[in-house]
This record gives sequence, structure tokens and C-alpha cells, in this order.
Amino acid sequence: MTPQQLLDSEAIVAPNIDHLVLEDDTPVDNLQSAQQQRLLVEPLYSAKALPAPFFADANVGLFYKLKGDPVVPDVMLSLGVQRPDDFLQKQNRSYLTWEIGKLPDVCLEIVSNQEGDELTLSRKSQQKGKTIAKKDLYAQIHIPYYVVFDPLQQIQGQQEMNGALLRVWGFSAEGYTELTPFQGLNAVGQSVWLAAIGLGLTLWEGQFEDSVTRLWLRWCDQSGQVIPTGAEGQTVAQQRADRLAERLRAMGVDPDTI
Repeated sequence: MTPQQLLDSEAIVAPNIDHLVLEDDTPVDNLQSAQQQRLLVEPLYSAKALPAPFFADANVGLFYKLKGDPVVPDVMLSLGVQRPDDFLQKQNRSYLTWEIGKLPDVCLEIVSNQEGDELTLSRKSQQKGKTIAKKDLYAQIHIPYYVVFDPLQQIQGQQEMNGALLRVWGFSAEGYTELTPFQGLNAVGQSVWLAAIGLGLTLWEGQFEDSVTRLWLRWCDQSGQVIPTGAEGQTVAQQRADRLAERLRAMGVDPDTI
């Protein structure tokens, strides 16, 4: 057998994915969830908060096995992987683990109602024959970090939330271990650090995309400083430029001539 024949015989054949439904056109739960998803995705790219390449997106199907339904995290983040370029290719339109080469590092769920199965299966899901809640599934497939944010206080009665707005779990040999304190996170400015990805999550109150002040979940650095959106970054840059111009004028220098 020639070297080329040996290579051909060992070539990996791409699995047939004709049976997979990658897009079902299911709408997002509500407007607040849609905004929150954008706030968790856009700053990672505009602020270059992570070393490239990485993949961050919302409402994308995560196919963790060839046969069976995907799970659809509200937001997921995967380090060290490149977003596919050619969306004409079916395998590039969803997160196919065997194509991308790894599972995501973070799966994040934003609770919008009591039917999301974030921690326990709802009655409706049980009636449909579902057998596993998202937290248990993510633990089963070894997702490093699982995040549940309940801004509208929809599942506060569930034992694992126990009144918290934010809880985060990290995967270890024993399964998921909670990284947030027993009482969870509830107050603006509280944060939790995700050491393996070099980012944290914090509760933040402010305005995003409109003039209404709300409570949001945001990425942050180790000191708790939020990762700025593109618009925030431009505002900060403009403020710095304005301060520099004022100093130059105080020195008798016209900044417009520099």
C-alpha cells in the first residue's frame, strides 16, 4: 500500500447530518431576554475581552451528539474556536461539537418563565416525555460552567435558586459545584469569577439600548469592572479626548492644530 493509499484509508469521513434540523425559527422568549443576550455577546467582540479566536452567540443549537435533539443555551461561549465562515454549508449553521472540536466553556440560561427546564423539568416538559433538566444535561456532557440568571424572579420557589437572582456552577470530577455563595447573588455589584475563562459575571444596574434603568447580567474583569459595550467604549474614549483637549487649552495650545 502506497503512502497516499494509507492516508486515504485513514481519512475521517464526515458524518451525514441530513437528518438534523438546525434551525426551527422558534422566536426568543421576550424582549428583555433578547436585550440581555445581546449585552452578553456584543461586548466580548467589541471590547476584545478574550484572546482570539473565540465563539460567543445566543439561541444557537448545541449539538453534543450526532443522534438526538440539541440543547439551545440562551448564550454560550467557547474559547479557542473559530466561527465558521461559510454559512451555505449546513454543518456551519449550528454548534456541531464534532465539527468544532470541543464543547462550549460556558452555557448560560436567562429565565423568562417557568417552562425553561433550567434546574428542574416543568410539568409540560414531563408530559412531552423529556427526562432531563438542562443543569443535569450540561453536567452529563461536562460543560465547564453553567449559569442561571433569573431577572424576573420566575423560579425563585425552586430549591436550587432559593431566592437568588444569579447562580453559577463549575464542573469538577464530582460533577457541578456551585461557585456562587449559599445565598446566591442578589445585589448590584456582586460578582463571581470564572477562572478558567478569565472573566467574571456581575449584577449591574443601568441603561442599555434605551433610557430605562434595569438590572442586567454582565461580563466583568477580576475587580468587578464591567466589560464595556462598543457604545460605552466610544463614550469613554471621547471623554478622555475631551479631558486632554481641556488640558491643552489650559496650557495655551489649540488641540485642533495638533
